[in-house]
Amino acid sequence: MSIPGRDDATARENSDAVPTRRHDFLIPPHARGEVAYMAGNSLGLQPRAVADDLAIELNDWATLAVEAHLEGTHPWVDFHEFLRAPLSRLVGAREAEVVAMNSLTVNLHLLMASFYQPTATRHRIVIEDSSFPSDSYAVRSHAEFRGYNADEAIVRLRPREGETTLRTEDVIDLVTREGESIALIMLGGVNYLTGQLMDIPTITASAQSAGVRVGWDLAHAAGNVPLQLHDWNVDFAAWCSYKYLNSGPGAVAGAFVHERHLADQSISRLSGWWSNDPSNRFEMLPTLTPVFSADAWQLSNPPILGLAPVLTSLAIFDSVGISTLRERSLRLTSYLNQLLDAHVIDRGFTVLTPSDPAARGSQLSLDVGKRDARSITRALRHDHGVIADARGEHVIRLAPVPLYCTYDDCWRVADALATM
Repeated sequence: MSIPGRDDATARENSDAVPTRRHDFLIPPHARGEVAYMAGNSLGLQPRAVADDLAIELNDWATLAVEAHLEGTHPWVDFHEFLRAPLSRLVGAREAEVVAMNSLTVNLHLLMASFYQPTATRHRIVIEDSSFPSDSYAVRSHAEFRGYNADEAIVRLRPREGETTLRTEDVIDLVTREGESIALIMLGGVNYLTGQLMDIPTITASAQSAGVRVGWDLAHAAGNVPLQLHDWNVDFAAWCSYKYLNSGPGAVAGAFVHERHLADQSISRLSGWWSNDPSNRFEMLPTLTPVFSADAWQLSNPPILGLAPVLTSLAIFDSVGISTLRERSLRLTSYLNQLLDAHVIDRGFTVLTPSDPAARGSQLSLDVGKRDARSITRALRHDHGVIADARGEHVIRLAPVPLYCTYDDCWRVADALATM
C-alpha cells in the first residue's frame, strides 16, 4: 500500500514559486514512466540542448578543421573565455579569479603545488575524516612529495562521539590550539557522504587569522548552494562539473584563485602553454610571459568537446540563478525529509545529514543499518523506478536536485523506501 500524500506532492509542485526545469533535461525511462532521479550528486542529467551544442563544434571540426580555432562558430582558441563570466557568477567570484580546466583532482594538485608551502614547523594539512578518497590521496601525496610522513602530516577531523557531522567550533578550536603547525586546511564545501554544508566564511577567516592557507573542494557545492568565494576571501577552490552542474561524465572542471594572489610572483606554479599571456602565446617563446589571472594555472589548450556541455549547463544556471534554485532546493529537501521522518525512519533507517536546512545542500544521506545499501538501491531502481546512490555498504544518498527533481519524485522515493 502506498503512503498517503501524493496529491499533496502534486499540489506543492503546481504552487511552487520556482517552476521545475525538468523539461530542459533528458530523464531516463522506466516501466513506470520516467525515473525519479536522486543521483544528481553523483552524475547530473543531460540537458536537452547538449546534443545540438555539441553538433555545432563537430560540424566546425568537419568543415573547418584546424581553421575552427580562429574561424569557428565559437573560436576554439578562446573557448574557455566563454565560460568565465557564468562561472564567476555561479561561485561568487571576479572573472579573472576563475577558469574552466582539467579535472577536479588535477586542479587540486596544481593549486596545492602553489599554496601548500610547508616548513619544518608548519607542514600539516587538515581535511575531514570523511573526505572523498581522491582528496585523501592527493593531500597525502603532497606531504610525501615534500618529504614528510603523511601519517603525521595529515590531520583528519572527526565528528564528536555519537555525532555524524563536524561542528564549526571544533574546526576553529583545532586552529586555535595547533594553527602554528598547520600549513593548509582543505575541506569539502559540502561533504560528499553526509551532505553537510560547511561554514566556509567562518572557517576560512579563522584559519587565515592563524596564518593558514585555506582551499575548498566544491565538488558537491558548485551548482548546489550559493557561494561567494571572493567575498569570503578563500585562497583557492576547485570543483567538478558533472554532478550538480550536469555537464557530462568526466566533464571539464573549474578552479578559483583569489585576486590577491594573482599577481604575486613569489607563488610557485606549474606551467604550460596556456599559462602564458595570450597576447604572445603563439610567438612560441622559450620563456613564459605571466598572466595575472587564474589562467596562470592552466596548462594546455582546452578540450572543446568537453567544454561545450559545461557552457550549455551554465546557461541554464544563468537563466534561473543559483539563489533562486537554492530556495526551491530547501523546500524540496525539507519535504523529502518530512516524508522520511513520517514513513521511513521507523523502519531502521537513520538520517546522517544535518536537520538544519541551512547546514546542508540538496542531499539527504541515510544509514541503512544492518542492511546492504547496494541491494536497496538496486531494488529502488528495478522495482520502483527510483535511482539513488549507494556509498559503501550502509549509506544511501538522495539528492532532490531542484532543476529537474519534483515533489512527486520525493514522494516516490519515500513510498518506495517505506516498503523496505
